[in-house]
Amino acid sequence: MNAQRLSRSPRTGLRVLRAGLRGWGGVGAMAAVCALAVVFALLLPLTQSHGDGSSGTGGQGVAEGIQAKASAACRNPQDKSPAPSSFDGKTIEEIKARKDRRLVVGVDQNSYRWGYRDPNGGKSAELEGFDIDLVHRIAKDILGDENAVKFKAIPTNQRIPALKDGRVDMIVRTMTITCDRLKDVSFSAPYFLTGQQVLAPKSSTIKGYDKTLDGKRICSAEGSTALEKLKADKAAKKPAVATADIDTTVPSQLDCLVRLQLGQVDAVVTDGALAASQAAQDPTVELKGSTFTTDYYGVAVKKGANDLAAQVNRILEQYRQDGDWQKSYDKWLSPTLGSDSESAKPPVPRYDQ
Repeated sequence: MNAQRLSRSPRTGLRVLRAGLRGWGGVGAMAAVCALAVVFALLLPLTQSHGDGSSGTGGQGVAEGIQAKASAACRNPQDKSPAPSSFDGKTIEEIKARKDRRLVVGVDQNSYRWGYRDPNGGKSAELEGFDIDLVHRIAKDILGDENAVKFKAIPTNQRIPALKDGRVDMIVRTMTITCDRLKDVSFSAPYFLTGQQVLAPKSSTIKGYDKTLDGKRICSAEGSTALEKLKADKAAKKPAVATADIDTTVPSQLDCLVRLQLGQVDAVVTDGALAASQAAQDPTVELKGSTFTTDYYGVAVKKGANDLAAQVNRILEQYRQDGDWQKSYDKWLSPTLGSDSESAKPPVPRYDQ
């Protein structure tokens, strides 16, 4: 089904990959188009993030002291969102005042079961998936129309820049809430629980995030929590990645699957929920070991847009209570994650006091 779904994408560059993908069957078509997604992502009018610079003055001791205080102040980033509210602040008033009265949302269009296009929908195929269901619900509650949405495909490494530049009102794209990201954007309360996990070929000797990764080439997405974890563990010389090559990064996480299929890397580290969907796309790969972190997805909004974050939290409360969260999970994610996993129920929210 996945090969059929992805074979409908534009033909540009397809022949370049066909030779390298010979022997993968239907998965080859999927891999080719995943690679094309990188090209189209780069063609989007996106501005690169310049990050937060630092002069480095004050000495290493001062820097370490500041970092320690920041870490202590943000031990549970998923608890830093404003309490639910129905108040229409400046951000929401501006959205409602637009001529087209549409919510502009950054999403993924290549993540199977999260945000992707219906393989049977032809050229007019609609985006669908777990994240897309949530977007429609937010639009319905805020604007009275679930279809009052303008979707924008945003690569993994462009999620924060897109919010900072004002090109989107929010990001609903399997985005993990972290302390570092809270410096640049605001988040809703968590809407999904997951954790980092290893994806590798079934024939691989890799068993999980352990010594079996010794000397292996690992792929992760730029700007992802997976890459942050890999870098931190590499610097700390943790056994799992002390000798691993973690230099292969891509703009969007799904592109790692292409690298894996082409034999350019030995394993992928990403959120377990995404890895499960990728394994469902390609029967030659599988999850290795269990998750080794605890991560929460949140709806990201521009820094300081607390009225929008509070409204989303109100919507999430109702989304959970009326059973629509569960219906969406059972439809999209239960086939890959199961009905008895920790991810199978919505996380209990806690708000900033």
